[in-house]
Amino acid sequence: MADQAIAPRKAPLAGRRGGSPAAILTPAEPASRISLRAAADAVAGLSAALGVTLPVRQKTSASSGRRHALWLGPGEWLVIDEDGADLMAAAASSGTVHSAVDVSHRNTAVIVSGPGAEVAINCGCPQDLSLALFPVGACSRTIFGKAEIVLLRTAEHTFRVECWRSFSPFVFGLLSEGAEDAGH
Repeated sequence: MADQAIAPRKAPLAGRRGGSPAAILTPAEPASRISLRAAADAVAGLSAALGVTLPVRQKTSASSGRRHALWLGPGEWLVIDEDGADLMAAAASSGTVHSAVDVSHRNTAVIVSGPGAEVAINCGCPQDLSLALFPVGACSRTIFGKAEIVLLRTAEHTFRVECWRSFSPFVFGLLSEGAEDAGH
């Protein structure tokens, strides 16, 4: 049998730096992710298997440690594990009928933090990100310039911007411009 060589995958935003003192941009560490779809009767079993309660209300998320479940639509979630756990195996152990697709290598994320984080993101996203309407834990699938993103507010002045790796240079560049504007 021939030996197999597996090339390590380079993070799409490796070495990128950006932002301003008002809005700092940090490429997120690699994470495992699944796109999950299931009917209401599977939510309890999947939640138990994944170790995080799948939210069932719009614009909400739930976290358990470094694992996050983001509600994207009725019966649809993005589950992110920042420690790289095998989410596919966890979902498969649920004993429920569902659809899970590993999107770990499709997606990447940028952490936007600082008092100007909202302004930086709003340079390309029309959504009202005020704390009153988009509180900590809020999430949504939305647009940023010409790219689809999934936005999660993790703290008062911190957001996780999930995007497809092919759009990540565009997203990072536009966020950099927004961060510069936030600093003025």
